[in-house]
Amino acid sequence: MTTTEIVQKLWNLCNILRDDGITYHQYVTELTYILFLKMAQETGAENKIPEGYRWADLTSKKGVELHQFYRKLLLELGTNGKNRIQQIYANAYTNIDEPKNLEKIIKAINDLDWYSAKEEGLGDLYEGLLEKNANEKKSGAGQYFTPRPLINAMVHLIKPELGDRCGDPACGTFGFMIAADQYLKKKTDNYFAKGITTERQEFQSKEAFTGIELVPDTHRLALMNAMLHGIEGKILQTDTLSSEGKIFRDYDVVLTNPPFGTKRGGERPTRDDLTYPSSNKQLNFLQAIYRSLRTNSKARAAVVLPDNVLFAEGDGQNIRADLMDKCDLHTILRLPTGIFYAQGVKTNVLFFTRGKTDKGNTKEVWVYDLRANMPSFGKRNPLSLDHFKEFIDAFGDDPYGKTKRTDQGESGRCRCFTRADIAKRNDSLDISWLQDDSVRRDVDLSDPADIADEILAQLSIATEEMQELTRLLGEGA
Repeated sequence: MTTTEIVQKLWNLCNILRDDGITYHQYVTELTYILFLKMAQETGAENKIPEGYRWADLTSKKGVELHQFYRKLLLELGTNGKNRIQQIYANAYTNIDEPKNLEKIIKAINDLDWYSAKEEGLGDLYEGLLEKNANEKKSGAGQYFTPRPLINAMVHLIKPELGDRCGDPACGTFGFMIAADQYLKKKTDNYFAKGITTERQEFQSKEAFTGIELVPDTHRLALMNAMLHGIEGKILQTDTLSSEGKIFRDYDVVLTNPPFGTKRGGERPTRDDLTYPSSNKQLNFLQAIYRSLRTNSKARAAVVLPDNVLFAEGDGQNIRADLMDKCDLHTILRLPTGIFYAQGVKTNVLFFTRGKTDKGNTKEVWVYDLRANMPSFGKRNPLSLDHFKEFIDAFGDDPYGKTKRTDQGESGRCRCFTRADIAKRNDSLDISWLQDDSVRRDVDLSDPADIADEILAQLSIATEEMQELTRLLGEGA
């Protein structure tokens, strides 16, 4: 049985819980509690779980007794568990009210083909569940899940190295850091290549990959995901934009897709080290990210950001200028629509390297337009790594963006703009030149799903524009 088949079996169990009114996101959280115990048994790691609260103890009970024991187990592991166990079960409670439903799920999990699951990789199995949840529109989890082809392309271009401190200040389910770890493992025979010392192996598993996640349940999923991939680095549950977020610093590599939107009520971040505090979360995250990089001309970042970061006035213009001073913002990738949330949400990847000084680091910016004349992406036309091939070729092998490139002119996807060119635009980086003939051409408005997507897209765009207008009016007052 393949990982895909096992994931589908686990996902189908969600039908059992519909009568209990459990959402998809709650279901994945509930599965995490139960799967952790089963996977600990399968991997011989049960010695980390207190006696009396292991998989065999759970499967030995039925009905109301099982339900009561399960509640007690969650409380015990969340209160008296140690290290990562305590973190995963912190404040855990069950949404399953019907004992027979809990019993069905435990039995179904126990009867899975765990030999095949271990052969294929338990981490891949769990990632598959997270992806299922993200692709289910009703779950609302898409905001925590960046498409894997995009993550893999970003990691491939940033090229993390052994010994790099890699971080994600808005880590969601930890996908970027897991991809960076897998990239390095593939290059180094799982860190057992000749010349890699025990100390370096220890660093890679315990210190190389860290993150911060604000949402408690998502933080729980990130911990589980990291553990199943053999990563023991710290994943803090806090707000990167609060004073506690100042711990996120001195990184060699940052890979992230921070949350979009504004803080409630137009509030500004409570961090006191941002030069231009804003109610716009992504502008604050951008500042936090480039401030977190080491000033050695090698620390680098790849960050997914919405279009309004490229053109916002006021604080936005100041932050872009500050970014281009402190860093070499060498590349902007304009992403196709439809890969985040709804079809109309427009996003980009900014690639930059921190300079040794705080002035004049950006000389020119290469913009690659992968948005114009591209198909709409979704379930029927999924994004793949092949869609990034031409961009990867144009980017080159240098993670610092120094590879010589060819300006393809008005008809090509890749163009170069000097710092002086950008200054004439009031530091706006919202640069496009291709006539886009593909807008909405692939939306079949006879399909109810496409109609719903189109409505959500327009609502999302309107909300973003209204939030930006409100912010600017507030600042003008």
